[in-house]
Amino acid sequence: MGVLEDKANARLFYKYLSKVYDRINQFIWTEAMRDDALEWFAIEADDRVLDVGCGTGFATEGLLQYTDDVHGLDQSRHQMEKAFAKFGTRDRVRFYRGDAERLPFADDAFDKVWSSGSIEYWPNPVDALAEFRRVVKPGGRVLVVGPDYPDNPLFQRLADAIMLFYDESEAQRMFEKAGFVDIEHHIQQNAPGTPRAITTIARAPAADEADGAVAANAAAGDADDAPDSEVDAEA
Repeated sequence: MGVLEDKANARLFYKYLSKVYDRINQFIWTEAMRDDALEWFAIEADDRVLDVGCGTGFATEGLLQYTDDVHGLDQSRHQMEKAFAKFGTRDRVRFYRGDAERLPFADDAFDKVWSSGSIEYWPNPVDALAEFRRVVKPGGRVLVVGPDYPDNPLFQRLADAIMLFYDESEAQRMFEKAGFVDIEHHIQQNAPGTPRAITTIARAPAADEADGAVAANAAAGDADDAPDSEVDAEA
């Protein structure tokens, strides 16, 4: 587990990173990349959307271009204070401080769940994804953006020491284990040589699909001897 896959470490990290986050983020997860992901996600005007790991509100701002019913959750008070300055505490967005692995919402509470730049800090990503499935309505979709695993062996060792990086096959495994279907992956990059993002969009089974999906994924999990990946973050 990387050093930032510890929730206390991640909170401390963002206490300081929050001061410059918006200036740094624009070179890694750009507005154009965000807007492409939003297009793929196909948000409807009446959708109720949860932004898990909303941070300073960069993705939140994009979500508000599609729907007025946006809810943001994050574990970092310092990051959220930046978002409050942009949107107010209860004006355009309803904010919550909480943990991605223990979402403080009822079952089937949202039409869609979005999370960008958060999964890499979750100690138990499959548990968090299972929470996403719980709070999204049957048939609803989720979108998660995380860091794609680097190709260079030296960078791989460095990445593993810091936080969760994962490739398309690992993303597929995690989403399937959490019970999602219709899973698709997109690799995004600002420019050649810059860090790549892996954007995964998946659907929660509709009510008449759920039992079959659970059984299939349980069987797949029993056949997989590899230990679960672990990550850190709260939303």
